[in-house]
Amino acid sequence: MSTSGDEAFIAAVKPLVDAMGGEMIPPDEAGTDDVVLAWEGVDAVAVRLPQLADSLDHILAAMERRKGRPLADLDRKAKQEVVRILEARGAFSVRHGVETVASALGVSRFTVYNYLNREKEA
Repeated sequence: MSTSGDEAFIAAVKPLVDAMGGEMIPPDEAGTDDVVLAWEGVDAVAVRLPQLADSLDHILAAMERRKGRPLADLDRKAKQEVVRILEARGAFSVRHGVETVASALGVSRFTVYNYLNREKEA
């Protein structure tokens, strides 16, 4: 996947790729939907992006890790903040996004819609 000169670059982008739920692959194995990253004029690594639905699951898992506990265990204000962050990241444009988020938060779809509407009114 890399030559020794590319290793620092690859190490630098790995946390971003992991946070997105992507996969790093050799550039010569890249498909048409993969993103090839060049470093100093040479293709260093390709990134295979996740499907949007998989990405939402990955984002929810990362938020749980950051909060240090299941999202369903958060108080109402913290859940509203999670919904605000997810909306900014486009989570509700994904098919079944509201249902997925509601399940992770341990609330109903109606509650998630209320959180979204409350933000629009503020």
